[in-house]
Amino acid sequence: SSGRVRRQRETVGNRRLQITLQPEVLRWARERIEFSPEELARKMQVKPDRVLEWEDSGQISVAQVDRLAAATRTPEGFLYMSKPLEEVLPIADFRTVGDRPPRRPSPDLLETVYTMQRRQEWMHDELIADDAPPLDFVGAFNTASDPKVAAAAMRAALALEPGWAAGVGGWENALRFLRIRIEEIGILVVVTGVVGNNNSRPLDPEEFRAFALVDDYAPLIFVNNKDYKSAQMFTMAHELAHIFVGEDGVSNFEELRPAPHRTEIFCNGVAAEFLVPSEELRAYWPTVPESQDPYQSIARRFKVSGIVAARRALDLHLIDQASFSEFYREYVGRERGKGPSGGNFWHNQNVRIGKRFGAAVARAVAEGRLFYRDAYALTGLKGDTFVNMARNMGVQL
Repeated sequence: SSGRVRRQRETVGNRRLQITLQPEVLRWARERIEFSPEELARKMQVKPDRVLEWEDSGQISVAQVDRLAAATRTPEGFLYMSKPLEEVLPIADFRTVGDRPPRRPSPDLLETVYTMQRRQEWMHDELIADDAPPLDFVGAFNTASDPKVAAAAMRAALALEPGWAAGVGGWENALRFLRIRIEEIGILVVVTGVVGNNNSRPLDPEEFRAFALVDDYAPLIFVNNKDYKSAQMFTMAHELAHIFVGEDGVSNFEELRPAPHRTEIFCNGVAAEFLVPSEELRAYWPTVPESQDPYQSIARRFKVSGIVAARRALDLHLIDQASFSEFYREYVGRERGKGPSGGNFWHNQNVRIGKRFGAAVARAVAEGRLFYRDAYALTGLKGDTFVNMARNMGVQL
């Protein structure tokens, strides 16, 4: 008993020990999550002057290092480095807007990409072990291909008949239908607006809208659910084009415009042709009613949102940039603040994890090929929540 008390006192003493770290590393930890000194001080419940002292002298207690790592979502070992770590995305970064370079990737974006890569790698190995064939559509095109031909190939791979959207009630149902079809041909699709299942860590749609991870066996599309719902069908089609052209990348869109990169321009063209074929829209345009909002007529016909319909009209020079920009601002103004609701937990898992991936993980655990701790890490679910996953998600094992 006395020995245990002595060890506890020694631990407390060590935690109060003052150490000296590199000031620029401490400053980097704060700046990587875009906190001001005042914001970090509030997060750590200290005075702002204390944060400035750390960043000036590097003198900080071991206990505060722990708290700083948690507050800035920085692996603690990084804080002991001799210089700041240069963090870069492990895939192509297409988030350039105009002449501005991409912003530094946040811890939330980096963690999300790494988590999806781990899922993909695990699924890749599972499929090879099951003697599954590679997917022949991955990388079947390149940026010199005709976007119309690539769009037609995407529709063929998804078994979508001409005018398929006419049989789907509304663009939101069309979005759900499209997601399911994409999963059915072997692509993992993840739609969520938070890091893992942590609702206190929302993903910033201004930082990124989506990304694609290319793989011959387990390609993956990730869509940031914090983005406007009305734009997500276009985003999903854009990332599907990334799979068909065989190029990874993180994307962001300003008014649904691509970054000035050949791959992004090509994928945008394919997505636009896939959702609203140019020949069909040109033929339909003369019949569009002249009204304050003619794009709803297009939206109803092609089962896309009004904002996608307007963007397509701009692409085909049926309207000018000023008209589109005015409509875009009004449209997103109406949609702003409507963000995705919490919804049913297990319904959320169907898009955060996906039935196909969830079934594969649950099956591997049941067969003793995957430890529970690894399954927890892959799905973000733990304990009884993971045990009940298959039943509550309607997964067939």
